[in-house]
Amino acid sequence: MENNLLNNDALVSEIASIITNARNNVAKQINSELLNAYWNIGRVIVEDELKNNRGEYGKKLLTLSKTLTNKFGKGYSRENLQNMRLFYLKYPNCQTLSSKLSWSHYCELL
Repeated sequence: MENNLLNNDALVSEIASIITNARNNVAKQINSELLNAYWNIGRVIVEDELKNNRGEYGKKLLTLSKTLTNKFGKGYSRENLQNMRLFYLKYPNCQTLSSKLSWSHYCELL
């Protein structure tokens, strides 16, 4: 009986390790995809700004923020969209971004 408990504990421990590693990998992948998405949103905003009238930029971001928030929920405030724009401008090469840093870390660096 005691031998079964030891084996069971080892089994649970091994499975727990697999689950923990999988969860950590998923979190890293989500962070990487979010950084990529925010960088690309910044790129699209900058490209649109260059094509169109810069004077309308502020109003356009406010409208864009409302539209994106209605469609996708929170996370697309005017301030956050400005951070995405700045993110693209400060880090023009997306491949050099570190997925070890979160969006919050990059916002602090900006």
